[in-house]
Amino acid sequence: MVLLFPWKPLLSLLLFLSLFFYEHWISIPSCNIVPNTDLNQQEHDVVEEENDNDEVLKVMLVANLLLLGSDTSFFNLYFRDYYMSKVFKKSFYSLKPDMLLVMGDVSARGSTLTRGKWVSVLHQFHGMIGPFIELPFHVVLGDMDVGGCSGLDSNSVYWVARSFPGLDSSGCGAFDIDNVSFVSLNAVALLCGNNKLRFSVEKAVEMERIDSWMDSEKEMSDYGEFTKTSDSFGRRKDLVTSGLGPVLLLHFPLHQAENGGCKEGNIVRKAPMPLRQGLNALESSRGYTGAPYELWHTIPPNATQYIFQALKPRIVFSAHTHEFCDHTHSDGTREITVPAMTWKARDDPGFVFATFRSGGNTDKEA
Repeated sequence: MVLLFPWKPLLSLLLFLSLFFYEHWISIPSCNIVPNTDLNQQEHDVVEEENDNDEVLKVMLVANLLLLGSDTSFFNLYFRDYYMSKVFKKSFYSLKPDMLLVMGDVSARGSTLTRGKWVSVLHQFHGMIGPFIELPFHVVLGDMDVGGCSGLDSNSVYWVARSFPGLDSSGCGAFDIDNVSFVSLNAVALLCGNNKLRFSVEKAVEMERIDSWMDSEKEMSDYGEFTKTSDSFGRRKDLVTSGLGPVLLLHFPLHQAENGGCKEGNIVRKAPMPLRQGLNALESSRGYTGAPYELWHTIPPNATQYIFQALKPRIVFSAHTHEFCDHTHSDGTREITVPAMTWKARDDPGFVFATFRSGGNTDKEA
């Protein structure tokens, strides 16, 4: 007697289980704790002791979603974008953040889309972030969203900016949550020459400088956190001490020194090369021609210095490079570059999870 082994049902079962466990594994976030830098470790220890009872604001930061809206291919819709939405959902329930920050490039080619196509991208974005739609969220504009200097139009930027909460007509925003102040700037305009949008961004910086100065003046008698400097015209100005300003949000990283490097966990690596890793998967047949700026582009040195002097940011978050970067500038300001969230840009998408204490200057990224 010959017994036939029912291998076809068993093979189907194994295939189903493999896909089930793969989907479960790939969509669960795995975090690496980034330690505080040597420059602020001592301050961190003091703040931990003095502010154990302070409220903690938990923020998830993502970047470079590169959504295609109604032009999404079958593979992107049911694989790349599908698993990205699963990561959002599982991160929401496992990490329990209080807020979502999107650091630019929501769209893969938003600057060239018609308004109808852009609406389809917005619908895809809202579906992608899932339960985060019920939380406060803020979107920073990227070069893929509004285009480069040659095509930067104030009317188009305003139309895109009004699609997201908290942005003014120039694509800038400022808000407070749990006594933590955030300022987001249209970094694309800062790369351009003398144009209306750049002037609007500088106006937003000056307004924030005045607000910070007035808030700090009220506390001067208690903390004495002021220094004297001179501006380019030789006039004396009172400025808030470095690190006591808002959390600064930019799409483009700030300028770094020639020998600057990025720290990924305990590994120090050089700044990313100008390679558009993985972007060939964005279907060149559909008209995608790449971002207006290569991945090595940063805010110019003069604009970087102006931002440091005017805002004295507590910490800076940027994106654009698709890679994680932990950099400390010469004045001690820490900048975290958020990696790309999508498989369209890299093989191992990621995000940053940061905690802020309302009473101190402690920040942790995972």
